Amino acid sequence: MTSQQEKAKLFQSLHVKGDPIVLYNIWDAGSAKTVEEAGAKALATGSWPVAVAQGYGDGHNIPMEDALANARRIVDGTDLPVTLDFEGGYSVEEAGLKANITTALDTGVIGFNFEDQIVGGEGLHDIAIQKKRVAAVHSAIGASGIDAYLNARTDLFLKTNPKDHDEAMLAEAIERAKAYADAGANGFFAPALLDEGLIGRLCEATDLPVNIIAIPGCPPKARLAELGVARISYGPVPYRQMMAALGEGAKAAFA
Repeated sequence: MTSQQEKAKLFQSLHVKGDPIVLYNIWDAGSAKTVEEAGAKALATGSWPVAVAQGYGDGHNIPMEDALANARRIVDGTDLPVTLDFEGGYSVEEAGLKANITTALDTGVIGFNFEDQIVGGEGLHDIAIQKKRVAAVHSAIGASGIDAYLNARTDLFLKTNPKDHDEAMLAEAIERAKAYADAGANGFFAPALLDEGLIGRLCEATDLPVNIIAIPGCPPKARLAELGVARISYGPVPYRQMMAALGEGAKAAFA
């Protein structure tokens, strides 16, 4: 059985600019097993499918205890590294973040997505505030003795239409990437960024491995690799595809 620290070290090593790790997001132990058998090198939950599969909406609506119990079942069913989409860490304050990250690490996960949108509110946390929040998560990880991967996510592009993504937004994303790196982040996640030029320039502007989500309109894997992307995830796409197939099968059965 591979130790949590060994899994953490392996997961860190899988993030290589130009040779991206692919994370086909899962939501429970069953989906984890299917994706593992398909050839995954690591597993990643998505907060939206985890919540929706249990009858909740996204955005801290599933109780943290339930989300972590689900994560533990996934970890217990695989020897692959498992990273957790922890949204905003279920706390605004730094002390709460540290406590929640410590609790989450007890499940055996070896990484986190940690976002900068104001969960349950409007807009994004100010860069200075989010830098302190990232530092708090980094501190809790350091105190644990596990080299868990902190994937600092910006919702800057997710909150706007891709047609409106421009130079000013790229400049802010680069500023956020620098701030989060200074606070101890291991990676930078920019969901909904689709423009090849902007993706390439973001990868060039930060030393952090960049994570792009493969949603409709996203460049293919080979092109993302050429642009310098180090991690490709799929978010809610696998869950939606599975539920669409389930719906079609049910319609055929009821016809």
